[in-house]
Amino acid sequence: MNLATISLAYLKARSLNTLLNILLLALGVATIVLLLLATTQLDQRMRRDAQGIDLVVGAKGSPMQVILSSIYHLDVPTGNIPYKQALEISKHRAVKKAIPLALGDSYKGARIVGTTPAYLEHYDAKFAQGKRWEKTLEAVIGAEVAQRTGLKLGDKFNGSHGLGDKGDAHEEHPYVVVGVLERAGTVLDRIVMASVESVWAMHASHLEIKDISDIANAMKEEDKEYTALLLQYASPIAAAILPRYINNNSSMQAASPAYETARLFSIIGVGVDVLRGFALVLVFSAGLSVFIALYNALNERRYDLAIMRTLGARPGTLMLLLLFEGLLLALIGGVLGVALGHGLAELLGHALRMAQQVSVTGWIWVKEEWYVLALAAGVGVIAALIPAWRAYRTDIAGTLARG
Repeated sequence: MNLATISLAYLKARSLNTLLNILLLALGVATIVLLLLATTQLDQRMRRDAQGIDLVVGAKGSPMQVILSSIYHLDVPTGNIPYKQALEISKHRAVKKAIPLALGDSYKGARIVGTTPAYLEHYDAKFAQGKRWEKTLEAVIGAEVAQRTGLKLGDKFNGSHGLGDKGDAHEEHPYVVVGVLERAGTVLDRIVMASVESVWAMHASHLEIKDISDIANAMKEEDKEYTALLLQYASPIAAAILPRYINNNSSMQAASPAYETARLFSIIGVGVDVLRGFALVLVFSAGLSVFIALYNALNERRYDLAIMRTLGARPGTLMLLLLFEGLLLALIGGVLGVALGHGLAELLGHALRMAQQVSVTGWIWVKEEWYVLALAAGVGVIAALIPAWRAYRTDIAGTLARG
């Protein structure tokens, strides 16, 4: 018989204690893995969505709200901005690229974003079916929207006022789906896109415009509004000039995606650190439990270990036996915890997708998980050190004499 066979037989004989130790360790590891997967993917997704956007111009209010509503489509806008002022900023010498956004409507919880083809080009969108919009009220939908709503090419749908799913429907002007995007892992996956003019047409009933196909020319300039502008700087010095110029010379405000995203993660990080600390307490408790179990087991097995010594087992062999049992418990708990963490991440991702939020998946591996498994293995070995050392120093004669 080898060490693995003996250890497995003993752990099986004490199945309840073994199961409890494994579960305690698995819960701690699962919590750490879930946090790793969620924060890593959230960070990657938010960086990818904000890539290439140096500044967002929106209505006065919370800068973070401007960023969340305009880049990530996770919040309501702070308001609308005048078309004339937005056009002036778009033509500023410090601006390389300006992408307008017009928000305000949704379809079954998916945001309807009025914009220009430059928005699709910015995210390097690829079409699974169809093409981009060319006329007013033509729409392109993201992959997640298509999957969740069942919309396909040629289907018509009515947008609802507001960014929830309970607003009044604009039944007089239905959109028609002309394109479906491939899944790209960006914000495009979960939104509906159309021309800015399409969004204007939805809210122009009070203007008594009958022909919405040429609404841009039919509307007066003072009636036109954007919700936000996504800007890319023309040069590094624009970062020092443009935000101050916008804030001081217009009714709009400039918000930095890099700064506001960092601030958001610093806020989220407090809660993540608390959960991570709780997980480490669970892992430490599991290590303590393994130590107590092995220490008590040593007292029960002292006679058996002494017999093994008389049959030729070396002191080092007995020490390795206890260390191996601790390591085996830790590895089983660690692997189970990793699997559980991935399962919980997938469930979390499903819930987020249903809520049209930033998605998370359990079907990825991050390199930090190897450190988590190493931590679990280290806890098991450390917990077994004292029982293993006592097994190494087993007094054969005294133990056999006591029986």
